[in-house]
Amino acid sequence: MMKKVLLPDGSSMPQLGQGTWLMGEEDNNFEKEVKSLKYGIELGLNLIDTAEMYGDGKAENITGNAIKTFRRQDVYLVSKVMPENANRKQIYKSIEKSLKMLGTDYIDMYLLHWRENADLAEVVYCMEDLIEKRKIKRWGVSNFDVEDMEDLWKVSDGKRCSINQILYNLGTRGIEYDLMEWQRERKIPFMAYSPVGQAGALITQDGMSKAMLMKDKNVKEVAAKYGISVVQLLLAFVLRFDDMVAIPKAVKSEHIEENEIAGRIVLSEQDVEQLSRSFPAPQKKVTMEKY
Repeated sequence: MMKKVLLPDGSSMPQLGQGTWLMGEEDNNFEKEVKSLKYGIELGLNLIDTAEMYGDGKAENITGNAIKTFRRQDVYLVSKVMPENANRKQIYKSIEKSLKMLGTDYIDMYLLHWRENADLAEVVYCMEDLIEKRKIKRWGVSNFDVEDMEDLWKVSDGKRCSINQILYNLGTRGIEYDLMEWQRERKIPFMAYSPVGQAGALITQDGMSKAMLMKDKNVKEVAAKYGISVVQLLLAFVLRFDDMVAIPKAVKSEHIEENEIAGRIVLSEQDVEQLSRSFPAPQKKVTMEKY
C-alpha cells in the first residue's frame, strides 16, 4: 500500500505520485500520455500533479482523460495557478478552466505556482474562498523559500497553507540548510518535483552542468548494493523523509513500474552518507533553484 504524508489539517496525501510537466507539448503524444497516467493509477500512483501552465492547459486535459474511468475519490489531484491569475479578478476563471479540463468539480490541492509579484493576502483570500465554494479541498504554494514562507505567515490565514512544492533531489539539496527546518517546526510538508533530476543532469542557473547523477560512482555503488536502478535509488533518497511527496514524470510503462517500486525501498544512514560524499548537503544558504 502506498505510504501517506500527513497534512496540517489532519488529512493525508499519497507520498508518491505522477508528474505531468512537459505533457501536452506534442498533440500526437496525447493517447500515449493518457495511457501512461492511467497505468500509473492502476499501479497505485493515484496522485497526479499538473498545472494550468503545463501545455497551456493540455496537461490538465490529459489528466482529465486519464482519470475519467476511475472513481473520483480514488484519485488525488494537484493543480497550480499562475501568479498573475491568483487574484479576485482572474482566479475564478482559472479554476473553472482547470476543473473543465480535469473533468471534475473539485481539486484536492491547489497551489500558487510561484510567487513573482503576487499579493499574498489576495492569494490567501482567494484560496480560502475557493474552499468555501467547494472548488478546492486545500491549498499550498510552490517554489517558496524561507523568506517567502515568512511573508506568507504574516498574512491573515496564511498559516492554513498545506504544502510547499519545491525542486528537490540528491543534487539539489538547498532546502536542507534552512527551509526544511522552518517548515518542520510548523508541520508543513514538501512536494518534490524533478526528484531524480532533469534526465539525470542538474543544471545550475548559469546553464552549466552541475552533476550527472546517473554516472556518479557512489550512486551506482549504492544502487548495485540493492539491485535497483539509479532512478529508483534517487527516488528512494527523496522519499526517505516522511514529510516529502515526490512526483516523478514517466511515460513508458517500465519507467512507471520502476517508480512505483521505489516507494518501497528504504535506505540506511550509511547509504545516505555515501551518496553525500558526491552530493553533500549545503553548509551555507544557497539560492533556491527552480525549473
